[in-house]
Amino acid sequence: MNNAGTTRRGDVFALSEDDWRDGFALKFFGYVRLTRAAWPLLKPPRGAIVNIVGIGGRTPGAEFAIGGSVNAALLAFTKTMAETGIKDGARVNAINPGAIETDRLLARIQRYAAAHALALDEARRRLLQEMGVARFGSADEIAAAVAFLASPRAADVQSGLVDIDGGATRTL
Repeated sequence: MNNAGTTRRGDVFALSEDDWRDGFALKFFGYVRLTRAAWPLLKPPRGAIVNIVGIGGRTPGAEFAIGGSVNAALLAFTKTMAETGIKDGARVNAINPGAIETDRLLARIQRYAAAHALALDEARRRLLQEMGVARFGSADEIAAAVAFLASPRAADVQSGLVDIDGGATRTL
Protein backbone atom coordinates (compact mmCIF):
# COMPACT_ATOMS: atom_id res chain seq x y z
CA MET A 1 0.00 0.00 0.00
CA ASN A 2 1.27 3.41 -0.94
CA ASN A 3 0.17 6.20 1.38
CA ALA A 4 1.73 9.59 2.07
CA GLY A 5 0.87 12.88 3.75
CA THR A 6 -0.54 16.04 2.40
CA THR A 7 0.83 18.75 0.14
CA ARG A 8 0.83 22.46 0.81
CA ARG A 9 -2.39 24.31 0.03
CA GLY A 10 -2.64 27.78 -1.40
CA ASP A 11 -3.02 29.93 -4.46
CA VAL A 12 -1.03 28.61 -7.41
CA PHE A 13 0.82 31.92 -7.75
CA ALA A 14 1.73 32.06 -4.06
CA LEU A 15 3.19 28.54 -3.95
CA SER A 16 6.94 28.34 -4.49
CA GLU A 17 8.92 26.04 -6.75
CA ASP A 18 10.05 24.24 -3.59
CA ASP A 19 6.42 23.73 -2.53
CA TRP A 20 5.69 22.06 -5.87
CA ARG A 21 8.90 20.01 -5.74
CA ASP A 22 8.17 18.89 -2.17
CA GLY A 23 4.60 17.93 -3.06
CA PHE A 24 5.65 15.71 -5.94
CA ALA A 25 8.65 14.31 -4.03
CA LEU A 26 6.55 13.32 -1.02
CA LYS A 27 3.71 11.58 -2.75
CA PHE A 28 4.21 10.97 -6.47
CA PHE A 29 7.88 10.04 -6.49
CA GLY A 30 7.53 8.17 -3.20
CA TYR A 31 4.82 5.95 -4.74
CA VAL A 32 6.88 5.43 -7.89
CA ARG A 33 9.94 4.40 -5.88
CA LEU A 34 8.07 1.98 -3.63
CA THR A 35 6.18 0.45 -6.56
CA ARG A 36 9.37 -0.10 -8.51
CA ALA A 37 11.10 -1.65 -5.49
CA ALA A 38 8.17 -3.96 -4.66
CA TRP A 39 7.23 -4.95 -8.22
CA PRO A 40 9.56 -7.98 -8.56
CA LEU A 41 8.12 -9.39 -5.33
CA LEU A 42 4.52 -8.95 -6.49
CA LYS A 43 4.73 -10.73 -9.84
CA PRO A 44 5.14 -14.40 -8.86
CA PRO A 45 2.46 -14.53 -6.14
CA ARG A 46 -0.05 -12.30 -8.01
CA GLY A 47 0.40 -9.57 -5.44
CA ALA A 48 -1.43 -6.27 -5.22
CA ILE A 49 -0.70 -2.60 -4.83
CA VAL A 50 -3.27 -0.22 -3.40
CA ASN A 51 -2.50 3.47 -3.86
CA ILE A 52 -4.15 5.86 -1.41
CA VAL A 53 -4.59 8.93 -3.59
CA GLY A 54 -7.46 11.35 -2.82
CA ILE A 55 -10.49 12.89 -4.44
CA GLY A 56 -8.52 16.04 -5.30
CA GLY A 57 -7.13 14.20 -8.31
CA ARG A 58 -10.65 13.87 -9.74
CA THR A 59 -12.12 17.14 -8.47
CA PRO A 60 -9.27 19.66 -8.18
CA GLY A 61 -9.72 23.09 -6.68
CA ALA A 62 -7.87 26.38 -6.77
CA GLU A 63 -6.64 26.07 -3.16
CA PHE A 64 -5.44 22.50 -3.73
CA ALA A 65 -3.31 23.13 -6.82
CA ILE A 66 -0.36 20.95 -5.80
CA GLY A 67 -2.39 18.19 -4.20
CA GLY A 68 -4.84 17.99 -7.09
CA SER A 69 -1.99 17.85 -9.60
CA VAL A 70 -0.07 15.21 -7.64
CA ASN A 71 -3.22 13.13 -7.13
CA ALA A 72 -4.17 13.31 -10.82
CA ALA A 73 -0.66 12.14 -11.70
CA LEU A 74 -1.02 9.26 -9.22
CA LEU A 75 -4.32 8.19 -10.77
CA ALA A 76 -2.60 8.08 -14.15
CA PHE A 77 0.31 6.17 -12.60
CA THR A 78 -2.17 3.68 -11.10
CA LYS A 79 -3.69 3.08 -14.54
CA THR A 80 -0.21 2.72 -16.08
CA MET A 81 0.91 0.16 -13.52
CA ALA A 82 -2.41 -1.70 -13.72
CA GLU A 83 -1.84 -2.23 -17.44
CA THR A 84 1.69 -3.44 -16.73
CA GLY A 85 0.25 -5.63 -13.98
CA ILE A 86 -2.01 -7.47 -16.41
CA LYS A 87 1.10 -8.64 -18.24
CA ASP A 88 3.15 -9.28 -15.10
CA GLY A 89 0.42 -10.79 -12.93
CA ALA A 90 0.11 -8.06 -10.29
CA ARG A 91 -3.01 -6.05 -9.45
CA VAL A 92 -2.97 -2.25 -9.01
CA ASN A 93 -5.87 -0.15 -7.77
CA ALA A 94 -6.39 3.19 -6.04
CA ILE A 95 -8.60 4.52 -3.29
CA ASN A 96 -9.61 8.18 -3.26
CA PRO A 97 -10.55 9.14 0.28
CA GLY A 98 -12.60 12.25 0.86
CA ALA A 99 -12.93 13.91 4.25
CA ILE A 100 -11.95 11.21 6.73
CA GLU A 101 -12.07 11.57 10.54
CA THR A 102 -8.36 12.10 11.22
CA ASP A 103 -6.22 14.65 13.03
CA ARG A 104 -5.86 16.41 9.68
CA LEU A 105 -9.64 16.81 9.37
CA LEU A 106 -9.92 17.99 12.97
CA ALA A 107 -7.32 20.67 12.26
CA ARG A 108 -9.31 21.73 9.18
CA ILE A 109 -12.49 21.99 11.25
CA GLN A 110 -10.63 24.03 13.88
CA ARG A 111 -9.27 26.42 11.23
CA TYR A 112 -12.76 26.79 9.74
CA ALA A 113 -14.25 27.44 13.19
CA ALA A 114 -11.62 30.09 13.95
CA ALA A 115 -11.98 31.78 10.55
CA HIS A 116 -15.78 32.01 10.90
CA ALA A 117 -16.00 32.54 14.71
CA LEU A 118 -17.97 29.30 15.17
CA ALA A 119 -18.13 26.56 17.74
CA LEU A 120 -16.51 23.29 16.56
CA ASP A 121 -19.87 21.49 16.24
CA GLU A 122 -21.26 24.27 14.05
CA ALA A 123 -18.08 24.37 11.95
CA ARG A 124 -18.35 20.60 11.45
CA ARG A 125 -22.00 20.90 10.42
CA ARG A 126 -21.25 23.69 7.93
CA LEU A 127 -18.30 21.85 6.39
CA LEU A 128 -20.46 18.77 5.88
CA GLN A 129 -23.09 20.95 4.24
CA GLU A 130 -20.54 22.69 2.00
CA MET A 131 -19.11 19.33 0.93
CA GLY A 132 -22.58 17.97 0.26
CA VAL A 133 -22.13 14.85 2.38
CA ALA A 134 -24.06 13.44 5.33
CA ARG A 135 -21.03 12.52 7.42
CA PHE A 136 -17.25 12.27 7.43
CA GLY A 137 -15.73 8.88 6.68
CA SER A 138 -13.67 6.78 9.03
CA ALA A 139 -10.16 5.39 8.80
CA ASP A 140 -11.68 1.93 9.36
CA GLU A 141 -13.68 2.30 6.15
CA ILE A 142 -10.50 3.06 4.20
CA ALA A 143 -8.69 0.14 5.90
CA ALA A 144 -11.51 -2.26 5.00
CA ALA A 145 -11.32 -1.21 1.35
CA VAL A 146 -7.53 -1.65 1.33
CA ALA A 147 -7.87 -5.11 2.89
CA PHE A 148 -10.43 -6.11 0.25
CA LEU A 149 -8.42 -4.78 -2.71
CA ALA A 150 -5.25 -6.49 -1.46
CA SER A 151 -7.04 -9.80 -0.86
CA PRO A 152 -7.71 -12.72 -3.22
CA ARG A 153 -11.42 -11.80 -3.05
CA ALA A 154 -10.57 -8.87 -5.33
CA ALA A 155 -8.73 -11.07 -7.85
CA ASP A 156 -10.64 -9.53 -10.78
CA VAL A 157 -10.36 -5.92 -9.63
CA GLN A 158 -7.67 -4.28 -11.73
CA SER A 159 -7.19 -0.58 -12.48
CA GLY A 160 -10.03 0.45 -10.16
CA LEU A 161 -10.35 3.95 -8.77
CA VAL A 162 -12.54 3.71 -5.69
CA ASP A 163 -13.94 6.96 -4.26
CA ILE A 164 -14.69 6.71 -0.54
CA ASP A 165 -16.01 10.17 0.10
CA GLY A 166 -19.68 10.01 1.05
CA GLY A 167 -20.71 10.99 -2.47
CA ALA A 168 -18.70 14.23 -2.60
CA THR A 169 -17.13 13.30 -5.95
CA ARG A 170 -19.80 13.70 -8.57
CA THR A 171 -17.76 12.95 -11.66
CA LEU A 172 -17.89 10.03 -14.05
